[in-house]
Amino acid sequence: MYTNLLTQIKNAQQAKKALIKVPYSEMDFAVAEVLGKSKYVESVAKKGRLPKRIIEVKLKYAEDGRGAINGVKFLSTPSRRLFGGYRDFKKVKQGYGIAVVSTPKGIMASHEARKQKLGGQLLFEIW
Repeated sequence: MYTNLLTQIKNAQQAKKALIKVPYSEMDFAVAEVLGKSKYVESVAKKGRLPKRIIEVKLKYAEDGRGAINGVKFLSTPSRRLFGGYRDFKKVKQGYGIAVVSTPKGIMASHEARKQKLGGQLLFEIW
């Protein structure tokens, strides 16, 4: 689940790791790609064949050594799903963060979903 992926990325940044490897799933890979496009991680790659496929995430740091990710807020949980239309998507941290949404056309950042006029399940906010 994407919550495990985000927690591992955040913890690895706290420990100053260069990269992490997590088990592959379609949803985790889609979330990692959104983070890569939004410049929260440096690169994302699929490695290996299907039974043992992994996602390799190279973490991003500033010149002073701080991680690119300052915080994560999970919006939807297994017991409570949050849905919204594209008009409901607001800026996160006054534009310094993004919200990630699961839409009928895949997982994307909220500003992309708003441009394409797509609603969906709000997954998490990251800044």
